[in-house]
Formats: sequence, C-alpha cells, structure tokens
Amino acid sequence: MSNLKVAIQKSGRLSEDSLKLFKECGIKVNNGARKLKASASNFPIEFLFLRDDDIPGYVEDGIADIGIVGENVQQEAQKNTRVLKKLGFSKCRLSLAIPRSEEYPGIEYFNGKSIATSYPYILKSYLKEKKVNAEIHEISGSVEIAPGIGLAEGICDIVSSGSTLLSNGLVEVEEVMRSEAVLIGGDKLDDGQKKLLDQLVFRMDAVLVGKNNKYVLLNAPDESLDKIIDLLPGMRSPTVLPLAEKGWHSIHSVINEDDFWGSIEKLRAAGAEGILVVPIEKMIQ
Repeated sequence: MSNLKVAIQKSGRLSEDSLKLFKECGIKVNNGARKLKASASNFPIEFLFLRDDDIPGYVEDGIADIGIVGENVQQEAQKNTRVLKKLGFSKCRLSLAIPRSEEYPGIEYFNGKSIATSYPYILKSYLKEKKVNAEIHEISGSVEIAPGIGLAEGICDIVSSGSTLLSNGLVEVEEVMRSEAVLIGGDKLDDGQKKLLDQLVFRMDAVLVGKNNKYVLLNAPDESLDKIIDLLPGMRSPTVLPLAEKGWHSIHSVINEDDFWGSIEKLRAAGAEGILVVPIEKMIQ
C-alpha cells in the first residue's frame, strides 16, 4: 500500500503552523518527545522532521515525497523540486538593508559595495536583474551584524517585523522577494502516491479557502433586496429566505476576507441589519 513521506521543519513557528494545517485537514499525528519520524494514525502519511535547509534536497532525492518550506528556502536551494501549493502562512520578505546613518539614493547605492547574506543565489539573480555589480559575502546566521563588524556594507536577509534590523542600526531599503510557506514535491511519486497527494491537496484547499472567507447572514428590507444582493455575489449567488415578518428577507452569503470590511460598510449603507459574521472551518468549491 502506498504512503506519503512529508518533510517539515523540526522546530519553530513553521513547524507548528505546518502541523496545525495537517490537523485542520483531519490528519492525526503525535510527535511527542520531538521524534524525528512520526506516522499519522488515520491517513497513510509519514512525517520526517528536518532542518529546513535540508528539506529541498530530501525531496529531490526521493527520501521525502513532499515537503513544507519557506519559498525563499526552496528558491535558494536550487534543487529539482516544484511548488505544488502556496500555503498562506509564515509570510516574510527578503530585503536589502544598510546602516541607518547612510544616505540611500536608490539601488545604485550597492554598486561596488559588499553585501552579506545567507541567500547568495537569490541575491545574485536580483542584482543581475537590476544591473548592479556588488560583492556577495555568503554567511550563515547573524547576518545583521555584518556591517557593524566591517564585514560588509549592507545585508540581504529575511525581515518580518523589522525589529532585528532596528536593534542593529539598520534600515530596510529594497524588497528582494516576498516569501511564504509552500508545499513542494519532486518527480519520483508512483500512481498511488499521486492519488494520496491529490487527496491531501484537496483537504488543504478546503481549509485554506475557508480561512480566506467569512460566512455572512443578514436581514434586509424588501425594498433594498436587489441592491444588497448585488453587493453579495457569494459562490454562485446569495441564499435569500423570507422572514416571518413581512417585508423582510434573510440573506446568507460568503465574503472574501480581503473584501470583508469594505463590503460590510456598503451593506449597512444599503439597509442591511442584524449582520452576523461566522468563520468558515472548511470550504469545498
């Protein structure tokens, strides 16, 4: 019987969010005592807990069938893997930063200068695209201290809140790429594993689409019904039900998270009352 081997980071926020996603997909796994391997009790899948930098190589070699890593790690590794799905969590950006005391005229600032980074491949490609000739110092860890110790005049590193840059006297000046967690795969899956992967991605889609939408119920006076329906297209069209009180209907629909607050304001202005907003656990399209 086929099974899937999935590689995820052994610790940290990405590991926690990855395991949470599998749990929301109905897959039960117990990784007590931080074991390096664990199997799900209700789905044919085995988990390998690895360093994130090692995951693309394990997937390329077929030791793991799929993996979850940051998009920046997948691109930097330059292994024979492909992105199967963007997962929407662990979002960050890879950026260039310089000492706050420096004037920054633009990307040409870096011509002839040295940049410290743990992402030499991505940085080299970016600089080539921008026609900038700079020296790249590849280092691992504590990249932000490089300007302070005279190793480099700028850095290229992962930024989330920017507090680490601030505490080291640096300022972000260019965004090189945006990154988030991605599901990656190789090319060594048999037919049974491909079928299991399809089932897993189907479950992930249902969870992630649900998170990106809200279920909305509201009451609308009949004279405003058409206007409110136009504001709530839903998956196909809103559900409209008559209320016991004449002259009123209840409308049920789904609103995308990105459009949520703007839509709510428009609905109120159009005469909607008693608006109830409910999170969606899973949504199958």
